[in-house]
Amino acid sequence: LARPPGAAGLVLRLASPGRPVALADALPLFESLDLRAVEEVPYRLTPAGADPVVLHVFTLEPGAPVEEQRFPALLEALAALLDGRAEVDGFNRLVLRAGLDWRESWLLRAMFRWLKQVGLPFAQESVETALAAHPEAARLLRDLFRARFDPAATDRAARERALDAEWTALLDAVQSPDEDRILTRLRTLLDAMLRTNFFQAKPWLSFKVDSARAGEMPAPRPWREIFVHSPRMEGVHLRAGPVARGGIRWSDRREDFRTEILGLMKAQRVKNVVIVPTGAKGGFILKKSPPAADREAVMAEGIASYRTLVRGMLDITDNLADGGVVTPPGVVRRDGDDPYLVVAADKGTATFSDIANALSAEYGFWLGDAFASGGSAGYDHKAMGITARGAWVMIARHFAELGHDIFAEPFTVAGVGDMSGDVFGNGLLISRKTRLVAAFDHRHIFLDPDPDPDTSYAERARLFALPRSSWADYDRGLISRGGGVFPRTAKHIALSPEARALLGLSEERAEPAAIIRAILRAEVDLLYFGGIGTYVKSSTERQAEAGDRANDAVRVDGREVRARVVGEGANLALTQAGRIEYARDGAGGAGGRINTDALDNAAGVATSDREVNIKILLADVERAGGLTRPQRDALLAGMTGEVAALVLRDNALQSLAVSLEERAGAEALPAQAALMARLERDGVLDRTVAGLPDAAALAARIAAGEALVRPEIAALLPFAKLWLNEA
Repeated sequence: LARPPGAAGLVLRLASPGRPVALADALPLFESLDLRAVEEVPYRLTPAGADPVVLHVFTLEPGAPVEEQRFPALLEALAALLDGRAEVDGFNRLVLRAGLDWRESWLLRAMFRWLKQVGLPFAQESVETALAAHPEAARLLRDLFRARFDPAATDRAARERALDAEWTALLDAVQSPDEDRILTRLRTLLDAMLRTNFFQAKPWLSFKVDSARAGEMPAPRPWREIFVHSPRMEGVHLRAGPVARGGIRWSDRREDFRTEILGLMKAQRVKNVVIVPTGAKGGFILKKSPPAADREAVMAEGIASYRTLVRGMLDITDNLADGGVVTPPGVVRRDGDDPYLVVAADKGTATFSDIANALSAEYGFWLGDAFASGGSAGYDHKAMGITARGAWVMIARHFAELGHDIFAEPFTVAGVGDMSGDVFGNGLLISRKTRLVAAFDHRHIFLDPDPDPDTSYAERARLFALPRSSWADYDRGLISRGGGVFPRTAKHIALSPEARALLGLSEERAEPAAIIRAILRAEVDLLYFGGIGTYVKSSTERQAEAGDRANDAVRVDGREVRARVVGEGANLALTQAGRIEYARDGAGGAGGRINTDALDNAAGVATSDREVNIKILLADVERAGGLTRPQRDALLAGMTGEVAALVLRDNALQSLAVSLEERAGAEALPAQAALMARLERDGVLDRTVAGLPDAAALAARIAAGEALVRPEIAALLPFAKLWLNEA
């Protein structure tokens, strides 16, 4: 890069071995750096004894004055863009306008992406424009960041005071209210930042945030969170407390994946209270996903992104060695010791535990293969069927209290999922008296109006045993009259008289979405959720409040659900308001029986918790030479049945506790109201987040002699246990 004598513009010479750089590819890179290409002259060169080279000579006009000492930074940024190490967007303008390097621009881009996930109302272009208009603000943010986190920085406190004074003066001069809000929000996030791997110079960037100090965001606020960003992926890990556990999910919600993860962390917090103090959850999205048809390429990209998330987390997590805490290299801590980090499998990552444990070993992390439960030396949840078995312990109690034994008497079921899934597949094999009359997943709709329990059970077992299956693999000859398997992609589906009677529809043809809504409203004994998605809300909620846009077209209201019992084998199948409305007004107005997902599918979490605890315990024995790794693995395997029995006993006791509290009825409401007030006062409970009535609503219920419904009790009791744990 050079400036010809007397010229305002710049000349860039770019050598490309083999073939030329396409102009359509080059121009966006220049524009992102605030360089306008006005001319390009290519030369094809053939050096003696070497491969051909195309020399591009570009004449560029910079969008702001640029001194010659900035040329190396511009060239480094261009190289990063050409290599795919940097993203092509307006944050790169800060290299020219604010004197940042490309990695410092990347930092601000990552900060914006986190802010967008917590609900920043400004578009990326607005943030880029605000920073470009106030390059001094970008420089000050960079300088504050370096003063706090650069391991080589000295006299940090004095430097921060000086920079803070400059920042205050700069903000006072900003005229635009929107630009002021944008800059203030970035500064608030920077002030909440606790650690970063920035100075490790990795191909990914991670930072740890004290969520309570990071500005506005949806409730509940995590205790800490780690955000990992790269050109290929983004991911987040949320923890509700210092000792917390939960899985990492492969999310497909690019614009709001943190919202999904936050809802799961909330549920995990409640599930974990039986074993460990609180819950955690993580997730990631692909930004450069291969075509969906290339499944191997998609999986390879998913694994690579998962590795990046785990590495980014371990980069800034303390270790334990020789009885003490070890800070990661290149990390300046603005918090205390924090060595506890445990992950587990979740949607899309069921087979990734060994990958995470290999990274734990690579980093020398103190937890070893207790870092990620469920690996090759852990408990296989699908083989144990533990999550489904726990859910059906809850379901069995519902029916027992209705006077129905699901293991001795037939009962009808409508479901969400297919037999290849862990929770749905295992669940539909719990009882041989199950009569599955309808089900759907993202591919098919299954209708069997009058199934034979034994025949249909055997066919479901066959599908479950296949390496991969869908409802399309179900033997049509075994489906009762009027039923069938139908693709969800069909424009319309013809309905037999039997199917119409089952679904309560009068039309002879219906769209798939209408049929799915009818399945959710079907008059059956059990509605069982074993697949991903939120399908029931309350009539007072907007579709957007369910937080699952993909299912807006099929979602129904709680009062419309006519099943006598609802089982949530899957997370977030209903909103809490939807559960409460169903419990009050569902099942044809009589009120239905339901807990919460946090109780119904807690068995998988409890199994992982026990695995981690056992491995931590046995690690000391192994290090002392009292146990070899093969012996430890054999001991773990030999305990499978005992662990499962303990987990299922927890489920049975949880369900019993809710039933006993429910049995107390309206007489217990004053005591329950006092408990809520105390939990709220001690900072354990947020009634809005938990879906519990406020003080005024409780007073009205007490006056009317109305009791809490079962999902409210199921939401309250774990917080009482959490409060006892913390006390």
